[in-house]
Amino acid sequence: MKLIFPVLALAGVLLASQAVLSETREKNAAAPIKGEEAAVLTYAPAVPPRITRNHATKVVIHLEVREMEGRLADGVMYTFWTFGGKVPGRFIRVREGDLVEFHLDNHPDNKMPHNIDLHAVNGPGGGAASSLTAPGHSSVFSFKALNPGLYVYHCATAPVAMHVGNGMYGLILVEPKKGLPKVDHEYYVMQGDFYTQGANGEQGLQPFSMTKALAEKPEYVVFNGSVGALTGSNALPAKVGETVRLYVGNGGPNLTSSFHVIGQIFDTVWPEGNTSTVLHNVQTTMIPAGGATIVEFKMSVPGTFLMVDHSLVRAFNRGALGQIKVSGAENKLVYSGKISDEVYLPEGTAIRATDQKARPAPSATDKASSVALGEVVFKTNCMACHQQNGQGIPSAFPPLAKSDYLNADEIRAIKTITGGLQGKVTVNGESYDGVMPSWSLPDEDIANVINYLYASWGNSGRTVTVDQVKANRVTPK
Repeated sequence: MKLIFPVLALAGVLLASQAVLSETREKNAAAPIKGEEAAVLTYAPAVPPRITRNHATKVVIHLEVREMEGRLADGVMYTFWTFGGKVPGRFIRVREGDLVEFHLDNHPDNKMPHNIDLHAVNGPGGGAASSLTAPGHSSVFSFKALNPGLYVYHCATAPVAMHVGNGMYGLILVEPKKGLPKVDHEYYVMQGDFYTQGANGEQGLQPFSMTKALAEKPEYVVFNGSVGALTGSNALPAKVGETVRLYVGNGGPNLTSSFHVIGQIFDTVWPEGNTSTVLHNVQTTMIPAGGATIVEFKMSVPGTFLMVDHSLVRAFNRGALGQIKVSGAENKLVYSGKISDEVYLPEGTAIRATDQKARPAPSATDKASSVALGEVVFKTNCMACHQQNGQGIPSAFPPLAKSDYLNADEIRAIKTITGGLQGKVTVNGESYDGVMPSWSLPDEDIANVINYLYASWGNSGRTVTVDQVKANRVTPK
């Protein structure tokens, strides 16, 4: 009997909540429409301005479908199918209760019919049933924005996974009547997985691979349509003391995102884009394919903060990485930075070491064996940042492939690996400002890995000896 009453009470709360939601939808459906306006549509990462009117209106949206070639990664082109000419599609912002008149225009140069499914629509196919549009045609339908929240839209023409996988997705915000709290910055970020016939980094125009899509094995997982779209000069700016709000979507078509900002805790999260539910102090938030969320956090200290899919291979090997660059005064109380770096020798370390039997490492006998051994060193120590193909990560980790910085000076290469590197460097015309740690590797390992680098990816082919490493090794301070 003790359990019955709490259960009944909970059931009563749920029923009451459902009744309130139903009543709200009915009111929104019947809300009078005052006036008419053209929607303000923005390309990512920009977000349209807050809606300040206090009444429902008719909002007219024109969204053009374009099939066009664009950059997926450095040297990698792709034929994107887009809403508005870019991936993701333009951000749409309306108010709860608005009447939306939607025009879908399929450019005459396109080859495929397309439609749109807006998850904010209450109607068959989310509008897809009314918007199938051939090239050179335009379709019109309307809907009432009954439910506040952040919603995905995407093409729903068969095969749906191909249309979405080619970049046909975006976000629509149905802003609650009371609005969202004011913040200093609002940004639009959307993840997508891409399935190319060529392997990750393979150059040239890459067609879509349905085989890889069916296997759910993407070659690229990116933010805002391409590798590096939110890094370097494209990083999101902010200042210490400012509050940043991210509208984050996941177009898919397949993967669930584990969205995380390294070095930040989300002060507020509206999970699933649900503006009625709020979570606080969240480290990582899950965003399913075809889903969205809103996250908000205040910048306390300066620096570069990485946005990632915390399924980390996707971030550091597939492209799901962006940057927020924060300027302003440091706060050593909040975050000190490195205070010291000293040798650590646990009690008994030396004694235990003397009991171990030495295991001779394989030694290079010629250049070919040095290169082969160097490849092992690279994959163990260097590949996570500089990538398997030596292309690095734009604006974060410089390329080693055809690197003017590497090829210019083998002695500098030795000193960089042994002593580390901090501060700005320019590689192949692009500026990098980060930290490379020193590597406490044997002289032969250093020589081997440098020989591997010089023998790979179009580099100079020169050879470094163990004696050169010994003579030029830098001892870190």
